[in-house]
Amino acid sequence: MINKNKFILLIFISTLSILPFFSSVSFAVGLPSFTESQPVPSLAPMLERSMPAVVNISTSTNIEVAQNPLMQDPFFRHFFNIPNQSRKQQKNSLGSGVIIDSDQGLVLTNNHVIDKADKIMVTLQDGRQLNAELVGKDPEADVAVIRIPVNNLTELPIANSSQLRVGDFVVAIGNPFGLGQTVTSGIVSALGRSGLGIEGYEDFIQTDASINPGNSGGALVNLKGEFIGMNTAILAPSGGNVGIGFAIPSNMVMTIKDSLVKHGEVRRGLLGVTTQDLTPELVKAFNLKEIQGAAISRIENNSPAEKAGLELGDIVVSANGKSIKNSHDLRNIIGLLQIGDKVDLEYYRGDEKRETTAVIGKQERAQISGDKLHSRLQGTILSNSQRDQVEGIVIDKINTASYAWRIGLRPGDVIVSANQYRVHNLDELKEVVNPKSGLLLNIQRGEEAFFAMLN
Repeated sequence: MINKNKFILLIFISTLSILPFFSSVSFAVGLPSFTESQPVPSLAPMLERSMPAVVNISTSTNIEVAQNPLMQDPFFRHFFNIPNQSRKQQKNSLGSGVIIDSDQGLVLTNNHVIDKADKIMVTLQDGRQLNAELVGKDPEADVAVIRIPVNNLTELPIANSSQLRVGDFVVAIGNPFGLGQTVTSGIVSALGRSGLGIEGYEDFIQTDASINPGNSGGALVNLKGEFIGMNTAILAPSGGNVGIGFAIPSNMVMTIKDSLVKHGEVRRGLLGVTTQDLTPELVKAFNLKEIQGAAISRIENNSPAEKAGLELGDIVVSANGKSIKNSHDLRNIIGLLQIGDKVDLEYYRGDEKRETTAVIGKQERAQISGDKLHSRLQGTILSNSQRDQVEGIVIDKINTASYAWRIGLRPGDVIVSANQYRVHNLDELKEVVNPKSGLLLNIQRGEEAFFAMLN
């Protein structure tokens, strides 16, 4: 049995040992050091400064309603006494946003929050409702910028997300399920998450701070109330939060924001390579010392990569001073560069480590109407893939009344093979398509792949 006096002494010593921790936390976030002689840490003072900069966003979109052709016949409607009905319905959605420039009224959010919206309404913490206009959007990274009237707005200070470490405390602020402003806390669970198939460009902060539907576009902040990421997605096998949420790092968001404000779009350039991750088999086959990097498996003719002297089999290990662990790392860095920007590359050719500089080039966009290749592709617009590491032919547009749509093809799908031949571009697709016979396509959609037979 523990002696009573010893037990009291242990409590006293333990309390003394944690006092410096609470004092440091209180100092960092501006909290009261003591309440009734006991340390009581609280995030309330920081949140009082930060929450006015996080807004709720509601959108409305008018969508066409598909109807049976008979319903469009005036005689049919008259005969069966069917009244005229509107072919449009209104779709509403909710999300969140972050004021990052109070002088210009700029608000950051996810592209999927405002995509195709006819009306965007922003509700501030004080209850004001303001109409917003779209400044620009980047579907590839799922980032959008909207503008609201400037009138006594609060903005969030921006932190350098490259200084984040796993284990740092974070707070998520947003509008989950349309409930209104809600705050959850957690830690940084992981950094640099990619290859999830959520967005075209991925470099996510993973956090266990609860993020739910409606939190999209909201702020992930540190304990100083600085913006470190934009809440974007969750991993939810059961449909609810399981403690795995993802946020786009502030550095990435702000780079995209600058381009959207300046141009209304992100004018991505092209390096002109296809790369793949290193596997133990490749490391052994190439007799490599490095086990991380992006192996170049294809180089476009007359591309910036070719002009910079890169060759098949080169292993890129660094770009602009940043270590390259896999293909996603290289793609993310190139994806944030503009046409004319320079990228310094370090790579291995065999045992020799080399350096070169490439100038990011303009993406040549060749388009063709699908019916010029095959009658069953009527109603589609095709183009060469504009993404590094994704080779094939992109379905840019597709008529919802077309045969291609009915068999399941959708905008953004990438044709990677036709009639069991690998195709990298439109020229190769033309060579393997026989207009007088069926067409077997292998389609890549995000991380999924499937076959589609056009008879």
